[in-house]
Amino acid sequence: MTYEILIERRAQRVLGKVVQPQRDRIISAIRRLSQDPRPPGVRKLSGREAWRIRIGSYRVLYEIQDAKLVVLVVEVGDRRDVDRG
Repeated sequence: MTYEILIERRAQRVLGKVVQPQRDRIISAIRRLSQDPRPPGVRKLSGREAWRIRIGSYRVLYEIQDAKLVVLVVEVGDRRDVDRG
């Protein structure tokens, strides 16, 4: 099963500001979520239906909609900003 990847506008804006080498790594990690939305090292966030993956010092928060086969990326950012909530 392949999941469709959707990225919220806010996450797209932040991703556009990330410097190139890190941006490529983040985009690659997001694309891999279409094949496996719960890869090794993923963390389920408490208090909300969201998951988090780490890519270096960056974090990607996303929601998985299994019924629709959709992964919705809701936030991308540096760990200092994202981990605070």
